[in-house]
Parts: sequence; structure tokens; C-alpha cells
Amino acid sequence: MTDAVPQFRTATESADIDALMETLAPDAELTSPISGRLVFGGQDDLRILLTTVYRSISMMRWTDQIGDGTHRVLLGEAYIGPFRMTEAMVIELDEDGRIRKLSPHIRPWPALTFLAVKLGPRLIRYPGVMRRASGARPHTP
Repeated sequence: MTDAVPQFRTATESADIDALMETLAPDAELTSPISGRLVFGGQDDLRILLTTVYRSISMMRWTDQIGDGTHRVLLGEAYIGPFRMTEAMVIELDEDGRIRKLSPHIRPWPALTFLAVKLGPRLIRYPGVMRRASGARPHTP
């Protein structure tokens, strides 16, 4: 079993999306910290989402790690536009040590709001990603 968390830390701090994607299990999913209801899953959708996120923030730095085994929490900070944000990323690993679930928790409210404003127009270009994240089924006549 490998431990994907150190590579995840390095990849997110440098916005290396290819290295970041290598840390994820094929069925990985991320629950949106903005809506709490959107769940992004699968390699293709997560690549779009994570590229958008990690290319929108700057100076990402993980400051601490809590836990061992299959559950971890990374504590970090970054900037989104003029706002400093702090993050607690809850990570669940699969039996192979790859990341199966990501649950980011971002604060303060102005940073989270600015993140939503910045990401929204970029993600709307991918309606299928947003539809799948919402659990919506395509309309069939």
C-alpha cells in the first residue's frame, strides 16, 4: 500500500494537476465546500474541477497533517484574489492508499464567496460536469 497524501500535498501546492490526478482512486469523489450538495466524481470530472480550483488560488501551503491510516486531515492556507483562506481538507484513502474522498472545508466566508464567484463562470462551460455533480439525470423524451 502506498500513501498518496505526501504527493497530494506537493501536487496541490505546485498546481501540478497530472501529479495530483495520480493520487486519486479511479472512483474518487469531492464534495463541494460551496454547496455541500454537489459531489464531483470520476477522473475526467475531477480533472476539470481540480484544474479550475488549483489554477484559481495562489500560494497554497499545507501547514499541518492530522491522522493516520485511511483518514487524514490537512490544514492549509492559500489566497483567492485578495482574500486569505484557510482550509481543512478531509481525506479518505482506499485500500491501495489512493485518495477516494476529498471533503474541503474553506473559511472565512468572503474567501469562500470569492471562490464561488471565480469558479462558477469557469465551470459553467462544462454543463455535463455540473449535471453529474448534482446527481441530475439527463432529460429523455
